[in-house]
Amino acid sequence: MSEGIRIDKWLWAVRIFKSRNQATDFCKRGRILISGEPVKASRSIRIGDVIEVRRPPLTLTYQVTGLIEKRVSATIAAENVLNLTPAQEIEKHRQKLESAFYSRDRGMGRPTKKERRDLDKIGF
Repeated sequence: MSEGIRIDKWLWAVRIFKSRNQATDFCKRGRILISGEPVKASRSIRIGDVIEVRRPPLTLTYQVTGLIEKRVSATIAAENVLNLTPAQEIEKHRQKLESAFYSRDRGMGRPTKKERRDLDKIGF
């Protein structure tokens, strides 16, 4: 296995994507980068490569520490990838999740037209 494996297979095997088709689609859209260059799904990767996965608004960074082609248990998969994502990117994601929560007190009824517009402004 010293020659490397396809990047879409590896992304799926280490559980970055739920399906290989999803990993291939991200490659086609140019959202998978190695050394700042978008790569095709057939690109071979080697141990030590740094891969950036752009899932707007986040950019996740991983380093290849092992090559696996088949989907294995999560503990074995975690041994083959090192997450190098900066803390500020993770914080950005956490803030987005927290700001997306909107609660309405029980018995308040439906939102008014003005309240609906306000909700639309913040992305609901």
